Amino acid sequence: MNARTSTARRATVLVAFAAALPIGLAACGSTATPSSSAAPAPSTSSSSPTASSSTTTTGSDMMGQPFGAACSAVPKDGKGSFTGMATDPVATAASNNPVLSTLVTAVQAAGLVDTLNSAPAITVFAPTNDAFAKIPADTLNKVLADKETLTKILTNHVLAGKIAPDKIAGDHKTLAATTLTVKGSGEMFTVGKENANIVCGNVTTANATVYIVDSVLMP
Repeated sequence: MNARTSTARRATVLVAFAAALPIGLAACGSTATPSSSAAPAPSTSSSSPTASSSTTTTGSDMMGQPFGAACSAVPKDGKGSFTGMATDPVATAASNNPVLSTLVTAVQAAGLVDTLNSAPAITVFAPTNDAFAKIPADTLNKVLADKETLTKILTNHVLAGKIAPDKIAGDHKTLAATTLTVKGSGEMFTVGKENANIVCGNVTTANATVYIVDSVLMP
């Protein structure tokens, strides 16, 4: 009888341990992908949104810091900083970044704020104010007043899934049903037929990976 009781108790303990193990692993962050070896501080800003992100990004997206010469123009702190943007969905994050104010105006005019903010995981090529300034003012004003054309242009800057720098080179289908070609490697990339430079890449928001570019990408 005593031997049987002891065996039953050991079995109960083992079952309880096995049931608790997944919960303990989840609390330690073991749900990250195999590349979580690079999961120090930068990964904290992207760990929550990656639950629904594309499998092309989870690993590398957590590994890198933003890169590029224009990153120095991003505020060091506050809602428009890299840390601040990481906690907001992409359209909201952009609205807090002074170098993207014209893009924000265009997104609002197209009625795409909620669409972009509610997307589970996307990659956005975000033109700077200087990129929009390359477009003649009268042309830009006409485009801003034409919601259909504006929507086509803006969705030409958006890809499904959060795409990390080591996966960004190549051909990508946009939400405008067009194809964007990204060329380059490391921290030097050009995008589209405009050969727009990625001037600040791998910027994390709550639901997107953002690559700030120096030209508007026309469909």
